[in-house]
Amino acid sequence: MSGRPDLPRGVVCIPARNEQERLPLLLASLDRQTGVSTPVRVVVLANNCTDGTAAAVRAKQASGAWPALDIRLIEAALSGQEAHVGTARRMALDAGADWLAEDGVPDGVLLTTDADARLPADWIAANLRALEHADVVGGRLVIDEDGEADPRLADLHARIERYWAGVRRLEDLLDPPPYDPAPRHGDHTGASLAVPVALYRAVGGLPPLPCGEDNALVGLLRANGARLRHCPNVRVMVSARHQGRVSGGMATEMTRRARVLAGEVYRLPEAAHWQALILRRAALRRAFHLQPPARAAACARLDLGAEDLAAIGTCPNDIAFVERADRLLEARAAPARECPLDRALADLDALAVSLKDAA
Repeated sequence: MSGRPDLPRGVVCIPARNEQERLPLLLASLDRQTGVSTPVRVVVLANNCTDGTAAAVRAKQASGAWPALDIRLIEAALSGQEAHVGTARRMALDAGADWLAEDGVPDGVLLTTDADARLPADWIAANLRALEHADVVGGRLVIDEDGEADPRLADLHARIERYWAGVRRLEDLLDPPPYDPAPRHGDHTGASLAVPVALYRAVGGLPPLPCGEDNALVGLLRANGARLRHCPNVRVMVSARHQGRVSGGMATEMTRRARVLAGEVYRLPEAAHWQALILRRAALRRAFHLQPPARAAACARLDLGAEDLAAIGTCPNDIAFVERADRLLEARAAPARECPLDRALADLDALAVSLKDAA
């Protein structure tokens, strides 16, 4: 894709709204980064703040509290349909890209995280190392409980993590991704993403959506052939609070999990859904490597006709082809059947055992 990025040079881009308490904690964790050149460039996009977010950053800067950081604080008043995190994150990333261009760094790296996150001391260095063999890197989300955690909630977190690990185990058994080998996690959210600036520009930047802007960017990158790495060494502590800044974000998920303690059933797609999806994507990957007539025949068996292949267009690699083709097929598919979490876990385990026995 973009070639080896200029690893020592990058910028961390942070959208922030009413985060006067948590943002300084994040910036302090950035100030303590190890294994990277300093000062670390940081863009803070403070949008529609009604508290002292911007003032808190200025005061800390003036006091010299973060000597390893070079911070650009941008205050923005977003209105109407643009007043959401997607616009703010895009503005932050675009400002970071512009900063690199000003400094004559065409192959720098953009990193983004959330204003209420906390970062391990090796977060930047781990991202940069992972980018040596990938085009975009997602960091693992570690829930950062406020105060003493409820053991029942901790158990629920663990079971949900087991479920997604079980999905990845199916993928390893049926269609292991060579560009994202085990061990890996499954997170690629705005809390921890890293991408070379040239590739970010090539896909037109982050889609300014009110929710899911991070996944939309990753989808764009993969549709253009980017190798996505879920590196286990890249991790970020995310807030467990229930009152978030965006509907559909981490706070929404934490609220859902809290309702489980009150008796709500936590449901997730059945194991059979993931098996069918993985096999479908494996068939698409094989089809890409066939000659055009054979590829068309293989795609026809998957219900992709000539018009679909024309819409998919020319793809630089199998990653792009699978992403574009599967998007068409997913749009036509029935919604995934769901079942209670514990049953889904048992079914995933049983399916994995049967696949191993059959191998």
